[in-house]
Amino acid sequence: MYEFASQGWLDAFVEAINGSKKYEEAAKDWEGDFYFILEPGGPIAERRYLYLDLWHGKCRKSEIIEEKDKDKYKPEFTIAGNLATWKKINEKKLDGTQALLTRQLKLTGNMAKVMRATGATRALSEATSSVKAIFPE
Repeated sequence: MYEFASQGWLDAFVEAINGSKKYEEAAKDWEGDFYFILEPGGPIAERRYLYLDLWHGKCRKSEIIEEKDKDKYKPEFTIAGNLATWKKINEKKLDGTQALLTRQLKLTGNMAKVMRATGATRALSEATSSVKAIFPE
């Protein structure tokens, strides 16, 4: 188990993505990169950016970016949420697509493109929840 949004967690998440046949099939036509953003609040003092370059069912690159370096990449999408929301997704208490539709996660980018890829979004959520995380209190 790793602390959520740590380098160890991100490495395990990428391994889960790249090892998921379900994600590979669902995202075979997907081309797009993301910042998954953990918003400050509670035990999280500073915004955390997790960069993922997702390409045809695989993650080609990942990196944790500090606030001061947030302009390093210009991802097609950002998805931002607080610790409680990310925890619900990790624990399978909330589906990632549902979190977007109910604005518990905030998407910047082409929502229509994301909604056309709901199978990939669900498979990505499954990969997220397959990596058991420790959440700061």
